[in-house]
Formats: sequence, C-alpha cells, structure tokens
Amino acid sequence: MSSDLKVNLTERVKDLPDRPGVYVMKDSSGQVIYVGKASSLRNRVRSYFQSPAGLARRIQILVERIADFEYIVTDSEVEALILENNLIKKHRPRFNVRLRDDKTYPFIKVTLEEEFPRVTVTRRVEQDGSRYFGPYTDVGAMRETLRFLRRLFPIRSCSKEISEERLQQARPCLNYHIEKCLSPCSGRISSEAYMELVNQIILFLEGRQDQVVRAMKEQMQAASHALDFERAASIRDAVRAIERVTERQKIVLASGSDIDVVGYFRDEADACVLIFFVRSGKLMGRERFFITDISEVPDSEMLTAFIKQYYYEAGFIPDEILLPLKPDDEEAISIWLREKKGRKVSIHVPQRGDKKRLQSMATDNAKLSLEEAKLKAMQDAVLKDAALLELMEALDLPRLPRRIEAFDISTIQGSDAVGGMVVFERGRPAKSSYRRFKIRTVEGQDDYAMMHEIISRRYRRILKQDETRKQLPDLIIIDGGRGQLNAGLKALSEVGAQDIPAISLAESHELIFLEGQDQPIALPEDSKALLLLRRIRDEAHRFAVSYHRQLRTKRSTLSALEEIPGIGKKRLRALLTAFGSLKGIRAAGVEEIANVPGMSHKLAETLKEALTRDTDGMSSTQELPGT
Repeated sequence: MSSDLKVNLTERVKDLPDRPGVYVMKDSSGQVIYVGKASSLRNRVRSYFQSPAGLARRIQILVERIADFEYIVTDSEVEALILENNLIKKHRPRFNVRLRDDKTYPFIKVTLEEEFPRVTVTRRVEQDGSRYFGPYTDVGAMRETLRFLRRLFPIRSCSKEISEERLQQARPCLNYHIEKCLSPCSGRISSEAYMELVNQIILFLEGRQDQVVRAMKEQMQAASHALDFERAASIRDAVRAIERVTERQKIVLASGSDIDVVGYFRDEADACVLIFFVRSGKLMGRERFFITDISEVPDSEMLTAFIKQYYYEAGFIPDEILLPLKPDDEEAISIWLREKKGRKVSIHVPQRGDKKRLQSMATDNAKLSLEEAKLKAMQDAVLKDAALLELMEALDLPRLPRRIEAFDISTIQGSDAVGGMVVFERGRPAKSSYRRFKIRTVEGQDDYAMMHEIISRRYRRILKQDETRKQLPDLIIIDGGRGQLNAGLKALSEVGAQDIPAISLAESHELIFLEGQDQPIALPEDSKALLLLRRIRDEAHRFAVSYHRQLRTKRSTLSALEEIPGIGKKRLRALLTAFGSLKGIRAAGVEEIANVPGMSHKLAETLKEALTRDTDGMSSTQELPGT
C-alpha cells in the first residue's frame, strides 16, 4: 500500500461512526478481500491502520492489500453479525475463514407451506415457511435416511398442484398402487391425517424417535380395537423398524437434553470441526467440517467463524452448545441464536462431568478425522502423481500432464449433435471447468468434422485471451481413433495451438493413437496411466451423452407441447419469452400462465396439466459459458 493511500485511509477512519456495523475491505481491483463486524466501527477499523508491529502476519498482508473500504451501520451488534454472514456468503473474501471449498451442504426440507407437504433435498435455505434439517456433510447417509422415512411414511413426492377442482378429476398414480404414496392429489387421505404423518417425520428428523414410536403404538392399539388388524400389523412393522434404528443409539446424557457438542483440532495449515448431535439425551450422529489455510488464525477467531457459518443455515438450533473454548462475540452470538430459536440457547465450555467427557470425545474424533483426511489426501496425491508420471513417460510428453482436457461427440444420425469437454487437474476432475458445445457448422453424421469444430472453438477462443492462456492443457485426449485425432490435430494447427500434445483413445482394445506414429500403442491392463486415461475418456463420454439427452428431451418436450390443442409455436414462443425456459413455465402457476399474451385461463390449465404429467421427462438446459 502506498504511503499516500495509507494516509488517506487513516484520515477516513477518523470519520467513522462509533456505532455497530459491518466493514468491507477491498483491494486495488475493487475485489472484496475481507468482511468484518464490530460493536464500534471506528475502533475496529482504526486498529488495522496502527503500527503493524502489533499485528499478526496474516493481518499485515491484508492491510498491505487494502485500497478502499466501505461500511454499513446497523442498529445492533446482532444485526451486524447477520449482515456479516450474508456478505461473506456473497463475496467469499479470501482473508475470511471459510469451510473447505466453501461447499453448500444439502438440507432435508419439509414443505410446510403446502397443504400436503413433501420431503425434499435442497442446498438453499429460504424463509418460506418450510422446516429445514441439516446441513448434512454425509450425503449418502442423508439419502438413506430419506429412503427409510419414505418406506415408513408414504407421503407424496410429486410437485402437483392440489386444488379442490383437481381433486374431483384426479386419479391415483402408480405410486399409490404400489403403496409408496397415499395419493392426497386424488382425495384418498384428508389433510389432517396427512399432517399426522408429516409431524411424525419432523419428530424423527429432530431425533425424537421415542415420541414417534409412542404415537404409533397408540395408533396400533386403536387399529387393533377397531378390528383393523391389517393396519395394526403394518404399524407394528414400522415401529419395529424404527426401534431397530434407535436401539443402536447410545444414551449419553440422562437429562434428555438437545445438545450440539463441538470438537476442534488443528495443525499448522488446516483444522477440523466435528459436531456430535445429542437429541433427547441420545447421540444421534455427527458431522465433520474442514477449514483450510488457517496459519496464524487464532483458535477463537476460527471457532467463531465456524459457529456463525454453521448456525446461520442450520435447520435446528439446540438448547445448548458445548464448545472447547469461548468464541469471540459470545454475547452477540448468544442473542442471535436466541432470536433464531425463539428461546434461550446456552453456550458453555464444560470443565468437568459428562459434558466435559462428551466434548473431549468430540475433540478426539476431530483430531482423528483430520489425520485421516490428511493421510488419504497424501495417498491419493502419491497415486495420482505416479499415474501422471507413468503417462508422461509412456507418451514421451515434455512435462507432467497436470492439466488434461478431453473431448467427445454425442449425436444420433447427426441430430442434436453436441460435444463435451472435461478437465482433470492432478488426476482429479475439475468440474467447474467443464464445457459443452452445440455443433453449429456440421450437417449430418460427420464425427471428424464435429471434433474439428469443437476443438477449433475451444482453443481459438482461449488463445485470443492472454489472461486465459495459463489454462492451456498439458495434454489433450480425444475419444476415438486415428480419424478423430487427425481432425483434432488439424484444428489445433489452424488456431496456432499445435504445440499442445494430443492423443486419441479408442475403446476397441484401448489403443492410443499419437501424432507422427503410424501404429497405436497399447499400455498394460494394470497400468496406472491406462486406468487414468480410461477414467478421463469415460467421463468425457458421460458428459457429452448427458448433454445430448437433455437437448433431445427438451426438443421432444417442446414438440409435444406444440401438439396440445391451442398451443402452437407462437404461444410457446411467448411462454418461453415470459418464463425463460421450460423449467420456468413448469414452476409458474395457472394464473401466471394465463396472463401471458395469447393465453386463456382454460388453456393455461390444460398446459399446466400436461407439464405436471410429463414432469419426469422434462429438463431445462443451457450452454455453459465459454462455449
């Protein structure tokens, strides 16, 4: 930071209000690099521009990069905390502590805003009246829980709009006949009875299986007294299924409390935070989160950042949170959690007894988790580097192929022709760099010309932009044989990218074709390099085929909608203009559709019914940026 700029910022600090709020630090390019909250904006921001000797090295580096700052005054420190969370989520500042990869973990959502709620998976928490449970870092376990619940409680999974008018016309779908849904859309179950099932699901997700079992046993007794022995037996089987699940859960606290137990362990570079979920005194499960690039970040700051990020989106706030040490802003966090929950939330650092034992156990598990993750990452890196080294030697490449781009074509007799490009970095897929291509210049079935087109487009564009030249791969893989390779080499030569090594991999006998060699080479079946090539080639094939299927489905669906009486090309074009995509049309209500120029209320109902009927076959897709 220049001395003139520093003097200017220091002068601006003097004018800051002595009030709570959020401050946003920016670098010379206008990029947000840090977001913080303060009970006094003036005092907090001023601390950054005092003598650097008293600042941690991480803060010194931050201050050196500050070119500007903004601030927002709030009425309270709690409001500042909420705003800080929002801004960190939006800008992802590099100097703020964040969960690894800034992943958005999934939640289980119960759509209580609907008369007949559904249980779905989402990655966005909204203030829409629904109940959210999570986040879940173990997606497989979450989906297994959902399958278990849907077997026990057959509530609807479709998104049909249920209205009195529809109830008079609707017929049960297949799910009703195979006992996977109670068909509220056809009036087979009342809203009150349906909500009883939904409430049992909510109790289960809250960890209150004992209450679910108690209620179900009462229902079983009532069915038995009414001589409905088939229903009583069905409820009995469901009760036994729940009891089999819950009997494996250990009683850890006699008090029957709802507690989150937070364990924490760090090394020089990374940290793991682990949460035990204790519900009604039972240990119900755990979640692990990893935080990277933490050198010189104090433990209290890191733990505070985690608590803010996790409970900002958590679907359930317990009565008590046990921590290994006191967080910064403890008072503001306590008030914020109380407002979220609607009653007091205790934050404790236990010193003795069962709660201390639990917290120590969580910390031990966090330590083991971090060591396990580090060991696995190290083993993966060794294996992948070994495969890359073997590949470099087998193909006589000038350098280790750290970045590999692979291409494939997908079409049926030339229709809906597309190309796909996948990227692997250090042997792992970099999915944010994948690209899709619609074939623009080739008519009919000509795989060579299609391959020539997509490779030309990819590298002509990237070579024109100096700042993206660093994205050039160390190796290009083309799915196919000699003909596809020659087409790709010709395209590379035409755009000035002939220095990039390129090969093709044919599925037949897994032969590798190289430039300038008449005969293909075959690597041993147990070769690490061949296994890596296969994986990359198969991923490129999967990616291209999935895009082709999406386009084909979209085209066939649009054609089917045009065949609906009264819906021609003109009205369909108006609908797409109004809602942007098929997905948008499907999400719109009957009244919204009826308001589109050229549409009537009756026609809107007809269209909505067709869209609902064909939901499983529809998708909305667009070409990714850069293609």
